[in-house]
Amino acid sequence: MKPSSAPKIVAHRGASHDAPENTLAAFRLAWEQGADGVEGDFYLTTDNQIVCIHDKDTKRTAGEKRIVESSTLQELRLLEYGAWKDAAFAGEPIPTLDEVIATVPDGKTMVIELKSTLRIIPKLVETLKRHRDKPIEWLVIAFDAPTVAELKKQMPDLKVHWLTSFKRSTAVSAYRPSAPDIATIVKQSKADGVGMQGNRDVIDADFVAGLKGGGCNEFHVWTIDDGRDAQFFDELGAFGITTNVPAVIGPALRGTAE
Repeated sequence: MKPSSAPKIVAHRGASHDAPENTLAAFRLAWEQGADGVEGDFYLTTDNQIVCIHDKDTKRTAGEKRIVESSTLQELRLLEYGAWKDAAFAGEPIPTLDEVIATVPDGKTMVIELKSTLRIIPKLVETLKRHRDKPIEWLVIAFDAPTVAELKKQMPDLKVHWLTSFKRSTAVSAYRPSAPDIATIVKQSKADGVGMQGNRDVIDADFVAGLKGGGCNEFHVWTIDDGRDAQFFDELGAFGITTNVPAVIGPALRGTAE
């Protein structure tokens, strides 16, 4: 049965269809487009700073290759991260986690995807505790189950989702992980739920029932850019829907699309 509350519309790397991903411009635009939350990807630098970028190096979005975890913030700030998308965004710097948090309006949601694993946790915990009085909602997500488990150990009241995509070995074999497999990992890591690749060939009412039967009662999906897909996952009871186009998905779910 579908929950009464609507899913959160979360802007994937900000409003990344219209602005350069994981930049302050993209996050600010997401709020203008009516997003309920923003999601960004975060690494720890060599000088213990948490920075927002998806790839392990800067080549794709900055044009010059620097390994993020082997660089300092100052070194990463020598590059710019916006012109690859459009000249109008030239000069966008790599943001820190603190700078992204500063864009979040009261009552909205900050989704932090951890790309660095266990080594990022001490700095992340310190940062979150420093912002504990900010009136926003928090969700931390990670593919690495040991990182999820350690974060829940240190901050048991923090909402954390384990992440998974779906794969299969042949065109006719079953997708993995299965719903029971996911529920087991969620339970073992003490995660609050799972974030799943929004594959409609995998996720249906029976799959969701399997999650809940194993004790995994909350899920979100990524990356959903079609209004019909968003409505499908809404009906299944998704906690959140992550999208590159919040300006499209929000109206599609709220019944205000033209």
